[in-house]
Amino acid sequence: MNSPPPATPTVGVVILTMGDRDKELHALLESVAAQEGDPATVVVLAQGVRPPRLRGAATTIQLPENLGIPGGRNAGVQWLREHADVDVVLVLDDDGLLPQTDTLRLLREAFTTNPRLGIVGLRIADEEGISQRRHVPRLGGADPLISGPVTTFLGGAHAIRMRVIDQVGDFPAQFFYAHEETDLAWRALDAGWEIDYRADLVLTHPRTAPSRHAVYYRNTGRNRVWLAKRRLPAVLVPVYLASWAVYTLVQRPPLAGLKSWWAGFFEGVRTACPPRRPMRWRTVWCMTRLGRPPVI
Repeated sequence: MNSPPPATPTVGVVILTMGDRDKELHALLESVAAQEGDPATVVVLAQGVRPPRLRGAATTIQLPENLGIPGGRNAGVQWLREHADVDVVLVLDDDGLLPQTDTLRLLREAFTTNPRLGIVGLRIADEEGISQRRHVPRLGGADPLISGPVTTFLGGAHAIRMRVIDQVGDFPAQFFYAHEETDLAWRALDAGWEIDYRADLVLTHPRTAPSRHAVYYRNTGRNRVWLAKRRLPAVLVPVYLASWAVYTLVQRPPLAGLKSWWAGFFEGVRTACPPRRPMRWRTVWCMTRLGRPPVI
């Protein structure tokens, strides 16, 4: 007797906003509403600001303060848990746009076809269709048009199976900004889930530099240390941190940025960010086979 086909996953969309991109946010919501198949449940979280007036079926929530990117995402996931029956959470930047109408359909198909698929990273492309090197989750920013398994994903455009979050936990709210995706990715890989980068699923996004955020350098330095202390076997922690220190120096950031990075680095060394749950060596080997050992 043939077993029934698996049910089509339901999708919830989480969008964070600081209330300063109303035009872009409305365009994004229209692109989500235009997707093929059953409509997604959409929640927009205003980070300590008055929520925008939105057309359509999206729900708006005003958070009491700016919880940071991971904290805001966690609040969105919690709302979906309490108010919707959602199998997959799609997180999108509020100034992005889904240029294709089949993105949600293809995501549903991907999660249905592979029950071990935990996270899908979308390709982020600028106004000219070009993906910046930093938006390709592989070493060296290898060809952004090639899909395949990876060890991390992009924060501004990704989909996570709700079961993954239920199993491995939320984004680390303490990070506030920077590397929260890597922390969750490493936990998901350690739990046996797979992460795919899909070049055919696109979010268009204005070309930007990460240093536009005032906390970029300090949080990058601090959170790298916290990430290593939380997730790596002890012997790999100094190797990972040394490689990133060398990489930062080679990039030759502005003097003020470099000072801020080192201040954050030593803040991470001095302070704890529990829990410490290092990945298994089997996961280290899995990441190495995928082309990105967790020391680079």
